[in-house]
Amino acid sequence: MFFQVYGANALPQWGMMLVVLAGLILLNEFARRTKFGGIFTFLVVPVVLTGYFLAIFFGVRAGAQWALENQTHVYMQGWFHYAKLYAATAGCIGFMMIKYKWGIGAKHWFKPFPFVIVAINILIACASDFESAAMGWNKWWLTSEGVWQYGGWHNVMNGVAGIVNIFCMTAWWNVYASKDKKDMIWADMTWVYIVIYDIWNFAYTYNCLPTHSWYCGVALLLAPTVAALLWNRGGWIQNRANTLAIWCMFAQVFPLFQETFKDGRQWFNWAVLPVQYPNGVETVKQLYEAAGGEAAVVGTTVDPSVVAANPTMMTVISALALITNIIAIVYIISVSKKRHINPYKEDVFVNQKYYKDSMARADVD
Repeated sequence: MFFQVYGANALPQWGMMLVVLAGLILLNEFARRTKFGGIFTFLVVPVVLTGYFLAIFFGVRAGAQWALENQTHVYMQGWFHYAKLYAATAGCIGFMMIKYKWGIGAKHWFKPFPFVIVAINILIACASDFESAAMGWNKWWLTSEGVWQYGGWHNVMNGVAGIVNIFCMTAWWNVYASKDKKDMIWADMTWVYIVIYDIWNFAYTYNCLPTHSWYCGVALLLAPTVAALLWNRGGWIQNRANTLAIWCMFAQVFPLFQETFKDGRQWFNWAVLPVQYPNGVETVKQLYEAAGGEAAVVGTTVDPSVVAANPTMMTVISALALITNIIAIVYIISVSKKRHINPYKEDVFVNQKYYKDSMARADVD
């Protein structure tokens, strides 16, 4: 097992994961099907939330107690969460510009935008993986959100896998609006890329967002994949950006939904820890006690000989991410050489049924 989802809390843990999965699928459908849905979700809501985040920021600087105790400030103040939220939202807006042909979204030179924004999002995660390796090599370390991560070779392998994954995105210029204007179609981003991305991204969340990865690593990755494989072929990257932005907005405002406290308590009984914490919430308590209590500062480290860690599954999934991404890039290079094509300008997976089904939906200029 990757997660501690058994025992007394198993039913709420599994049940809430399915609720989050269904919610993300439904909210994605609301956002993609109409201009109103997209504008409201990715323009109106982020503007309102930005005002909320700024209020917290200035409140903290002024020493206001409500801001200092605000759950967004306490649990989600790190650079990564804000970078991910706004990068994902920028992607959603850009994808709408392409599918509705708004302004520069109708220009041919703008077509590589999806590649650029996805690459930026991947690099953000890679930086986080490398940061964890540097801060806590083969030991526990405390992040700015009060989460104990365990660094090591798994972070390095997955960081490299993410960089390889960027170059597994092919046909950068071949993105289109769908004929029904509901989706941006990237036909050459077939199930091959979806699978290797999902493995890599799950490994990232498992390594660097361990206390949240049951939701942001399982439910969040399943939502766009289910839609793309069953009824929205060619629209996976749009689905992924939409659901990621929606989840980031929710998690930034309500982190207690999935949080584990310094004393090992959990606000809701559906919060989940991975197996890297051998004794579950008790391990969290032991880590803080070993680090000097709740006053432990960011970057504090604890040796696994003091508080046990179980990094085995992080190593396994990170190695799988690296291996599958290397296989994919080798295949892309092989096909490109045989067909004498540039894989970043031309489609590679043209013989796949998924590709053909996606192109049938595309409004090709």
